[in-house]
Amino acid sequence: MKIANLAGRLALLTAAGDAALDAATASAGRFGPSPTTAFDSWPTFTAWAHISDMSGAKAFNTDDLGPVSPLPRQVFAVGLNYVDHTAEAGFTQPTQPMIFTKFPSCLHGPRGDIPLPAPASDISVDWEVELVVVIGVLADRVAPDDAWAHVAGLTVGQDLSERDLQMRGAPPQFSLAKSYPRFGPIGPHLTTLDEAGDPGDLTLTCTLNGEMVQNGNTRDMVFDVPALVAYLSSVCPLFPGDLIFTGTPPGVGMGRKPPRYLEPGDILESRIDTLGTMRHRCV
Repeated sequence: MKIANLAGRLALLTAAGDAALDAATASAGRFGPSPTTAFDSWPTFTAWAHISDMSGAKAFNTDDLGPVSPLPRQVFAVGLNYVDHTAEAGFTQPTQPMIFTKFPSCLHGPRGDIPLPAPASDISVDWEVELVVVIGVLADRVAPDDAWAHVAGLTVGQDLSERDLQMRGAPPQFSLAKSYPRFGPIGPHLTTLDEAGDPGDLTLTCTLNGEMVQNGNTRDMVFDVPALVAYLSSVCPLFPGDLIFTGTPPGVGMGRKPPRYLEPGDILESRIDTLGTMRHRCV
């Protein structure tokens, strides 16, 4: 099942992802119109969605897609979760998950423009394609073996990062540098686990102006999704709609010699097997 935020309204997508059914209309107001209502009672919503008649689905403009969880209480992110990325970043591999936050105001949909901070001569904005986990059921001190039961589904994300601000100071402070407006695009939709394939074997790619800059696989994650859900929920509850950016594979701009960063006019495409593609223009 694919679930989307379409012009601010909760929608179900066909298997091909090319037509949408408005949830509020189809459920006679039981769910929707806000996408957040899907997470208010996730098991009940998915039970209804799985038996919904999709014959009324209509074609839509992909530019209308927004973040599938637009108002999460918490947005967690994981640093250095791929060994090769840790090496290119010049850090030592952590022995436990390295957690920071992206503030919810940075969230954006899978299409559109990404404004780069000004002045342009001083910016060092980097790309980081990531698998993003969306929580569906409250997770509070859950065991790794039980973690998937608390996950609504998966989506594609970009953890855009202003490296100068990120690395300024000792120790570095990550969260603000990763929370500029639209620095947390996710999408194009949420894919439930029954259609996502093996989460431990998904290919992530990122292209910049058509050039492949990242090509990794989730099998290379140091801490997999169950380990991350268990670790985070051992400290604080994870609420329905919360997001976990699970880390990026190697190939980021900071690790290149010389470093390479985003510029106005650049086209960034982010893709994960079975989950879809995002496309953004830097301005």
